[in-house]
Amino acid sequence: MTRTNQHGQELGEPVDWEPRPAPAPVVLTGRYVTVAGLEHAHSAALYDALSGPQDDALWTYRPADRPTGPASMETFVAELLAHPTDVSFVVTPRGRGPEGIATLMRADPANGVVEIGGILLARSMQRTPASTEAMYLLAHHVFDALGYRRYEWKCDSLNEPSRRAAARLGFTYEGRFRQALVYKGRNRDTDWFSITDAEWPRIRAAHEAWLDPANFDDDGGQRQHLGDLTRIEAV
Repeated sequence: MTRTNQHGQELGEPVDWEPRPAPAPVVLTGRYVTVAGLEHAHSAALYDALSGPQDDALWTYRPADRPTGPASMETFVAELLAHPTDVSFVVTPRGRGPEGIATLMRADPANGVVEIGGILLARSMQRTPASTEAMYLLAHHVFDALGYRRYEWKCDSLNEPSRRAAARLGFTYEGRFRQALVYKGRNRDTDWFSITDAEWPRIRAAHEAWLDPANFDDDGGQRQHLGDLTRIEAV
């Protein structure tokens, strides 16, 4: 039913709401991966995982260039840790060392909004259950532990792998902010995606069904694709 005020103007639905806690470093443990607060001590392992000459493509859509030595990776990590509000996490597949970074950024605890960004995963992690579970664990923490209402994903509109990942993970495309940024001497149009707290229960169930060991055959092949599950669940 449409709500209006005494002036005949339409109003949004009422919300029983209190500000939520700001994100903070935590340890999130899954079946395939652990996500934990980034520390200076992770720099060496992250340099090995993310900064070889063969890893240039990982850095194309990041504001920073690929660190070319351990010292520059230490500087990169130090800058992430020095941010006054963003909280960065290290992503570690089970039985291995750190192989990725992700950041909860632009948090707005008063309105329950936060963005997952700065995602940088080693080639060894891409297209694996560990990478998907890392994204699931962070979303689960934001919605189910912190109680946020909105979870955002933004990327360069030309970053097609990131756009595909957002759709596969269950984010809804909301539009394109033209000429939003200038980085590395070039324009960036930014595509926006989101998941809301009302959508999260069905998306969470889709992730949990996909991550279940029963979804994988003896050779590790997936029986159901996550993109199919999120689309099916959304119908």
